Amino acid sequence: MAFLQLTAIIVDDYDEAIEFFTRALGFELAEDSPARTGDSRPKRWVVVRPPGAETGILLARADGAEQTAAVGDQHAGRVGFFLRVEDFDASCERLRGAGVDFLSEPRTEPYGRVAVFRDVAGNRWDLLGPDPRAPAPGTS
Repeated sequence: MAFLQLTAIIVDDYDEAIEFFTRALGFELAEDSPARTGDSRPKRWVVVRPPGAETGILLARADGAEQTAAVGDQHAGRVGFFLRVEDFDASCERLRGAGVDFLSEPRTEPYGRVAVFRDVAGNRWDLLGPDPRAPAPGTS
C-alpha cells in the first residue's frame, strides 16, 4: 500500500504559516521539530494537516533567492491545493471571518460548490463542497 504522506508549501515564516493553517483553516499542528539543512544550518520540520487526515503539508521556509521567488507561486498562478469540506457555506463563512482572502465568489460546478482563496504564502486553493443539487446520501 502507498499513500501521499506530505506535500510542501514554501513559506516566508514558519510561525505566520502555522498561525494561518491552524487558526484560519482549522488544521492541526502535527509536528514542529528542530532540524538542519543539508549544510547544517538550523531549520524546522513543520507539518500541519486537517483533523483526522493522514496526508499533511510540510511548511518549508524559503531558503535562497530561487525559493523566495517561488513563495506564493508554486503552481504558476493556478490553483494547486484543494480543500474538501462537508459544509461548504459554514466553512466559507468561518474562513472569511478568519480573514482568509477569497479570490472568487462561491459558485456551483458539476463537481460541487467551489470558491478560490489564497493561503498565507499567496498560493491559490479551491474550497470544495458537495453539489447542493445532488440528493443527500441515503435518499433517492
